[in-house]
Formats: sequence, structure tokens, C-alpha cells
Amino acid sequence: MAIRNIREIGDAVLTKKCKEVKEVSERTLELIDDMFETMYEANGVGLAAPQVGILKRIVVIDTTGEDPIVLINPVILETSGEQTGQEGCLSVPGKYGIVTRPNYVKVAAYNEEMEPIEVEGTELLARALCHEIAHLEGQLYVELVEGGLKDVEPYEDEEYED
Repeated sequence: MAIRNIREIGDAVLTKKCKEVKEVSERTLELIDDMFETMYEANGVGLAAPQVGILKRIVVIDTTGEDPIVLINPVILETSGEQTGQEGCLSVPGKYGIVTRPNYVKVAAYNEEMEPIEVEGTELLARALCHEIAHLEGQLYVELVEGGLKDVEPYEDEEYED
């Protein structure tokens, strides 16, 4: 496994539509492993293949740190409800914005064995599913931001006195 470079806003690869995956090869499995490693290293909850420069319809998500999800050729089947909240992206470092997304999402996809699967999610998982699948269409969340992007406040250690 290897950590790959995350492409950032302004890189043309992030605006291109991804190609469907026809079969899962050893290289595809290596890409998936690398995507998870890259996502975890960057403290993300999702990563799409174009974010590491690969124009394939592959997404990895793990919103809990305990339930990794691989989606190959994902398609959103159903959405409902609405949630508005902060959203960021590993390809737009140091920024976040307020975005409205569905609160429930149902997705059809294939797993690493090219077996059909369905994934349903609410709240953060629903947001991550929509966000990552949009990457496969060449879309970034910044197109949906309400009120402009904001800078992420740097975390500062506070000194405490006894």
C-alpha cells in the first residue's frame, strides 16, 4: 500500500467525468488499498479515485473509522429529506462551506469482487455518499456552497495552569 498525492482544486482531473470500471484487476485492488491509506492519513471520511488522479468510478468511504465501504460504479437510487451543514474536501484543503444535501441516500454499486451491493445512509454517510459520487462526475462541493468558502480555524493547543 502507498499514500498517493491528493489532487487539489484547480487540477483539471477533478473536473473530468470518470470511466466505468469493467473488471477488478490486481491494479484496481491496489488502487483501492492506496485510496483507503491516503484517506486515513489525511483524516478524511471519503475519497474518490479522481482525487488521486485516476479517472475511474471508484469511491472509498469510512465515516466511523470502523466500517470501510468500497463503491465501484456507484449510482444514487433514492434520496429523501434534507440536511444543511459544514462540508469540506481533501481536494480543497483549509476550507469548508455550508452545503445542503439529502439526509437519506440509497446507492447501488459493486464491491471489490464486482458483486452488486446496495448501501443506505443517513446524516454524515448520506453527505459522504453524495459528495464522493459527485467527484465521479467532475463536480466539487464548492459549486454547492451557500455563502462562500470559509477558512478552517487552525487547532491550537491551549496551555492550562493548575
